[in-house]
Amino acid sequence: MTVIVAGAGIGGLTLALSLDQIGVDVVVCESAPELKPLGVGINLLPHATRELTELGLLEPLTAIAVSTSELAYYTKRGQRIWAEPRGLVAGYRWPQLSIHRGQLQMALLAAARDRLAADCVLTGMHLHRWSPAGDGIVAEFIDPSTRSAKAQLTGSLLIAADGIHSTARQTLYPEEGAPIWNGAILWRGVTIARPFLSGSTMIMAGHEFQKFVCYPVTNPDPTTGLATINWVAERKFPVDRTWRREDWNRPGRFDEFLPQFEDWRFDWLDVPALIASAEHVYEYPMVDRDPLATWTVGRMTLLGDAAHPMYPIGSNGASQAILDARVLTRAIQDHGPTEAALAAYEAERLPATAKIVLANRGNGPEQVMQMVEERAPDGFDRLHDVITAEELEEVAATYKRIAGFDKESLNARGPIVAARA
Repeated sequence: MTVIVAGAGIGGLTLALSLDQIGVDVVVCESAPELKPLGVGINLLPHATRELTELGLLEPLTAIAVSTSELAYYTKRGQRIWAEPRGLVAGYRWPQLSIHRGQLQMALLAAARDRLAADCVLTGMHLHRWSPAGDGIVAEFIDPSTRSAKAQLTGSLLIAADGIHSTARQTLYPEEGAPIWNGAILWRGVTIARPFLSGSTMIMAGHEFQKFVCYPVTNPDPTTGLATINWVAERKFPVDRTWRREDWNRPGRFDEFLPQFEDWRFDWLDVPALIASAEHVYEYPMVDRDPLATWTVGRMTLLGDAAHPMYPIGSNGASQAILDARVLTRAIQDHGPTEAALAAYEAERLPATAKIVLANRGNGPEQVMQMVEERAPDGFDRLHDVITAEELEEVAATYKRIAGFDKESLNARGPIVAARA
């Protein structure tokens, strides 16, 4: 029988490609009437890039992404706190990729339509409810615009990869309520500009209450030398302040954040000029949800943001959804499309992702910026008078272990999904 996937985001499409890799039929149902390359930049960490490589996608992805070579943290004055090599430069066997989220989704969609049945991804199909049916499950879908019944599909499993506002999650936990806001607002945009520092550096500057993140998501044009630079400006407010509902595609207003960054002009980056040169800006309150006791009921389970929405800290949202898809595929490979497979998947992935959700609430590896801000708010002459090399290294190493991309472990372990004989 077919595995039904609700949601054609990064997690859902990776799962579809992975199930096809092991010979399992799959259909993906997406709420949106049409899939478009929406969003801004994201990072794929080496453990996620490895999984996409094993799906045969490295070449098309590297053609539309930047292989990130360095991660660097700075103060609000542009003083360097910490820098480390990333991806291949750091000795990983797989790159770290900076890529436009919409282009990644379109690449996964193109691969799915090329490898699976022509109608493997159905749009305008919003998950409404499900019920057991013998050795399988029946999923009912509605038209999201009219709320009228649209289709019933019968399969062996239902995987809800339907995002932070997951219908399936709400059905399991009807009293959970809205996502939890931590007071931070992100304004996100892309700007055509010259790359900075190494040309493939991801930078974070500031501290917990005001931060700027940017990195290129395309390589420089050989004629102009310009690249597409993804940026995120963040401000943190009291949590009792009301704000608009989270939505990655909500237009933002420059006057709500640009004035607070006007003096962030460093000798290696002019932050306000980069922001002001963007054609569009989008806003998003930083939200997550508490880890759950279970993701699974019967033949239905959650995946990606439906299972473990987390703060966008440490470049882990998309990467963890990809890992979910691969671990679930291995479980189905081992147990068949059964409840036992869902139990094995949850037993591995729920505790692992819960640790990341909680670590990101503690500011993840970006905590070093807050530590320096608290100890030297007016800047410093010598960094190690403020924070030791050992403290910096421990914060970075601890997060890599929690998030599952410790270099030695990743390079040494075997594949998650075994190749078919």
